[in-house]
Amino acid sequence: MSLGKYFAGPSTSLDDQVESFATSRVPATQRWPRPAILLVLTANVTAMFWFSLGGQMGFLLGWPWMLLPLAYMVLFATVFGSMIMRICSREGLSVPLLTRGLGFGSKGAAVASVVYGFNYVFYFIFEGSIVAHALSEMFDISINSWAATVVFAFVGLAALIFAWRGMHSMNLLQKWGTPIFLVLFVIGMFMLANGYVLTGPGQWEATGGVTAVALWQGFNLANGQIIFQALIATDYGRFVKTKVGYRGTGALMFVELMMIVAVMLIGALISFTLLPTLGSEASATDPGLYFIVIMGFIGVIFAVVTQVRINVVNLYSGSLALSNAWDAVAPRKIGRQWWMVGLFAVGILGYPINILNYTGTFLAVTGIMTNTWILILLADYFVCRKLFKLAPTRNIAFEDDKVRPWNPCGLISMGVGVFVGALGVLGVYPVYFASFLAMLIGPALHIPLTLATKGRYYFPVVDDPEEDPKSATDAVPAI
Repeated sequence: MSLGKYFAGPSTSLDDQVESFATSRVPATQRWPRPAILLVLTANVTAMFWFSLGGQMGFLLGWPWMLLPLAYMVLFATVFGSMIMRICSREGLSVPLLTRGLGFGSKGAAVASVVYGFNYVFYFIFEGSIVAHALSEMFDISINSWAATVVFAFVGLAALIFAWRGMHSMNLLQKWGTPIFLVLFVIGMFMLANGYVLTGPGQWEATGGVTAVALWQGFNLANGQIIFQALIATDYGRFVKTKVGYRGTGALMFVELMMIVAVMLIGALISFTLLPTLGSEASATDPGLYFIVIMGFIGVIFAVVTQVRINVVNLYSGSLALSNAWDAVAPRKIGRQWWMVGLFAVGILGYPINILNYTGTFLAVTGIMTNTWILILLADYFVCRKLFKLAPTRNIAFEDDKVRPWNPCGLISMGVGVFVGALGVLGVYPVYFASFLAMLIGPALHIPLTLATKGRYYFPVVDDPEEDPKSATDAVPAI
């Protein structure tokens, strides 16, 4: 195989490129080489979000304490990501489709899919807001004006175009977008080093001191990402070849996460270096502002390129989730690409909120919902199915006629976990405990509920005992 083929996917029809197997299994003939998948994921690695979060972590905990939540994020995102990605690649299914068979039912899975899909609205607005801030700073446009909203929409439209044909157009974007990003980034770091006195890690001090509360807040920020990063990778990991095992999927996750940590540490370096110039932590953790301060108009180009590269990921993954939710509850199908248009429109309407001010709260909420959901799926697969053999671990059903509409085991477990987490967000107890409690309660309830019901809610009610799907074997899925 030539070097170029390692970074390219198989040929397929335009319809399959656009729909991207959103509501069906990925065929064995449509699997991608891992380097090509990692190339697409570099868009996530270099998102402005990581620069910002790195600065926030630095101001919260300083050096070296900020390394503790970062190590936690890398370890657990790698472990959980390798497991869920391996299941998705072997089955050729997205996580929303897997959810139908792994404890939620076809319509029950739609609930989780909607929650998952709208997470990407936040990230889409977050990244787009950074670009709008950059252009506003450069051309003296108020970030709350209609002109800034138009800028946000215009740049977001470019992302929509490149996400239209799914993996194929995103792969094309990253082939030229990644080198451009790297060149502009090197230029920016050179200008930073020559224009300012760099503030190294030895001078990174926590704003309020390193306290137990600050440590919990740092781990809470990391906890909001340990599952979400696995989910992003899995949206593309379902294209991994079936022969790739847990070590292979784990290596893919680990490489991506280590690159993310590097970007976060660079973000902290920039934030501490520019804090005396910008005057406030809010400004020093806003890449849309500080890249303009460092690079001038080149910073605008850098921000635009970076935003387009990551927002194709946000639109694509969000469209997968929402198309699955709709497919589960409505007879008439709406193509994946139109869900991207919907996310794009919601993002435009949500831009004036200035969502950058709510990063901490959002990460707590997403940690509660996504962590609880995915740990229930993993508990279902590895404990209920693999250990207690209540259902097959191969050829996991997702079709309407092969699963029940509602599986109360997963829904009750997630509902209780999210409720307990919501109490933390509402102030009943410290919010930084919320996602941890929710993610432990969900699977802890799901396992006994599934055992108590003897797994009967996995399967549809049948009149003919000979057609009972409980008799299915762990055959290799027909993909």
